Amino acid sequence: MQLIYQHCCGLDVHKKTVVACLRTPGARGRRRSETRTFLTTTVELLRLSDWLVENGCTHVAMESTGVYWKPVFNVLEGVCEVLLVNAYHVKILPGRKTDVGDSEWLAELLECGLLRGSFIPPEPIRALRDLTRYRKTLTQARASESNRIQKLLETANIKLSSVATDVLGASGRAMLSALVSGKRDAEQLAEMAKGTLRTKRGQLVDALSGRFTDHHAFLLGQLLAHVEHLDRAIAECGARIEGAMLPFSQAAIRLQTITGVGRRTAETLVAEVGVDMSRFPTPAHLASWAAMCPGNNESAGRRKSGRIRKGNLWLKSALIEAAWAASHQRGTYLGALYARLSRRRGAKRAVVGVGHAILVAVWHILSKNEPYRELGPRHFDSIDKDRLKRRYIRRLQDLGFEVTIEGTAA
Repeated sequence: MQLIYQHCCGLDVHKKTVVACLRTPGARGRRRSETRTFLTTTVELLRLSDWLVENGCTHVAMESTGVYWKPVFNVLEGVCEVLLVNAYHVKILPGRKTDVGDSEWLAELLECGLLRGSFIPPEPIRALRDLTRYRKTLTQARASESNRIQKLLETANIKLSSVATDVLGASGRAMLSALVSGKRDAEQLAEMAKGTLRTKRGQLVDALSGRFTDHHAFLLGQLLAHVEHLDRAIAECGARIEGAMLPFSQAAIRLQTITGVGRRTAETLVAEVGVDMSRFPTPAHLASWAAMCPGNNESAGRRKSGRIRKGNLWLKSALIEAAWAASHQRGTYLGALYARLSRRRGAKRAVVGVGHAILVAVWHILSKNEPYRELGPRHFDSIDKDRLKRRYIRRLQDLGFEVTIEGTAA
């Protein structure tokens, strides 16, 4: 095969060690290989960097092994071009897998240009990504604690959720705190209701009459304290994200013009795909990278499945949430797209299609630096009016009607 990179290196990364295979030109037109093993401490990685620089290495390839590739990438990022490759794409033949063999295989693939590097955003986007993902984790933990509170109340025969929409709202927290402090009188607890919930005090008395013991009070106190801690952590993380989003504020504002995309979703989109779309030549490349497009599984001319691949779960969940929100917006293009797809493919496949449309809009907005352009709910009707007219005429004729078409003034 034709050599693309004369001086390159393949790295097999582990938690404690890195095996490096350096490929350079040798005597009589042959290739020369040199393999060394380094520890993953910063001092040892700097030795690896100096060794690569001394030998004129220009490109390095390594597999995305958990989080262990990140220390290596941090040291080599400014030294040479680092390709982070998917381990599934470069599997070595069975029976020959060793650390040295893996590094040699990566080096041989790299020198022939057969490796495709993964998308690694710049440092500010990576920092923002860590914050948004951590906030999502905290939000999920808070939801889990809220569910535990609900289960505990049901165990104690407290039916507060049957009356109050939000058990952890202002009224609910006041009642729960009173239960923890030792109050058991249902009428006194019902008087703590605020706002419109006061009109349901009679129902609250019945709902708060249960078998709440000191055992339940201890567990409820622990759960409420944890929820309050998570609320503070989410608020602090949100403030940190706002500061990190300042350089990308205009991009986030434009993204929020998409139907169904709010502030948090816009922050997640910026954190996951960045604002520079030059890494993705077309919207189809971005959708393929995010695994928000149909998969290819065809053999002997028969298409077996179009199931989407596993991709970036953080980005995919944000797109699906935005798609569900957009599907309920009437009078919009995305709402019409959901209605069009759900009739044929079902709700879940339709919402994935809407998420794909949102991602395509994200690519155009970030590439052209312009806000979202609403196509309207009748966009699909305007694509091929004659075909749509023939379809409805045929349908009415099937029902036994004689159809006469007359045009109206514009």
